[in-house]
Amino acid sequence: MKEKVTHLHFFLHDILSGQNPSAVMVARPNRTDDKSPTPFGSLFAFDDPLRTGPEPTSEVIGNAQGLYLSSSQDINQFTIMMYVDFAFTTGKFKGSSFGVFSRNPVVEPNREVAVVGGRGKFRLARGFAKVKTAHFNGSNGDAILDYKVTLFHY
Repeated sequence: MKEKVTHLHFFLHDILSGQNPSAVMVARPNRTDDKSPTPFGSLFAFDDPLRTGPEPTSEVIGNAQGLYLSSSQDINQFTIMMYVDFAFTTGKFKGSSFGVFSRNPVVEPNREVAVVGGRGKFRLARGFAKVKTAHFNGSNGDAILDYKVTLFHY
């Protein structure tokens, strides 16, 4: 089999606020001193839309489902550990997905996370995603993330 390289670009909309959040806290540490929307030790489950643009009205092309853990004690170095399945529901990659299991240093303007597998057209995927924060609301934790992904797969 010949290895293929695929480049993807999309925006993940991670919404913690409002009546229909796409991410919810499922566990929180027993601490009263951390008032952050994502305090150290908090675990979130999410089902975030993947969109073609940063606008909330841009076309949905899939969704990201998984867990992330707030893993940094230093609020100035906010970092999460994430396990995510990025699944596509439209277009030529409909029914395919790739997985990320990686440390994500959120406060860094440009960061990279590891692709560790895939299914469908991304079977045996490996690679990386370059991630930038397109929008972040520090008071409620809502974020829009710009993903540029490079996949090596068969």
